[in-house]
Amino acid sequence: MRVAHRRTTTVRCLTALTLGLLALTGCGGPDDGPDDGQAATATATASASASASVTSAPPVPSTDGTAPSSGPSATAARWAGTKQFVQIDDARTAGGRTYLSVRPAEKKLHPRFDAWVIVPGEGPYTEVSMTEDAQVLLSVPLGDETQHAAYTHDEFVDRLTARSSSDRAVLGFDLSFDGQGRVTRVQSLATP
Repeated sequence: MRVAHRRTTTVRCLTALTLGLLALTGCGGPDDGPDDGQAATATATASASASASVTSAPPVPSTDGTAPSSGPSATAARWAGTKQFVQIDDARTAGGRTYLSVRPAEKKLHPRFDAWVIVPGEGPYTEVSMTEDAQVLLSVPLGDETQHAAYTHDEFVDRLTARSSSDRAVLGFDLSFDGQGRVTRVQSLATP
């Protein structure tokens, strides 16, 4: 009787262990999603894309004696394939590429006027790179017209950096990112 009891207990423990392992590994039927090979490939592809966007910029020389910046961060990779509303603190061109220092912000309709109110974000700025063919659409106050018009990357950098940092703090931009976290479109938010 004791041997039978031990076997039953052992079988129950093994069954519970097997079910637990199945639950943890996500094993299931053929229609339950990608197999391990597909998941590993997707993870490797995502990691490679993130690594490529993070290491794509040349080091940025430091003006304050600290170590140079290595360019776009993991935040840029996190924005891959999305559209973000941001503030742009600074812009520069290096090695034929344009880089923007950005942080998320919010835009809200003004309660009494037909205008936007920009709610500044908090935290550090993140440097992101623009693709060579990224479109830049500006309107007043950064552009010349009330309607969006196309500008070159150099014109955009010159216009933005000519403004004081307090002026730049009240400007907002919609940025579109490609699958590698690089900016493909910059559109300024028209403000009165």
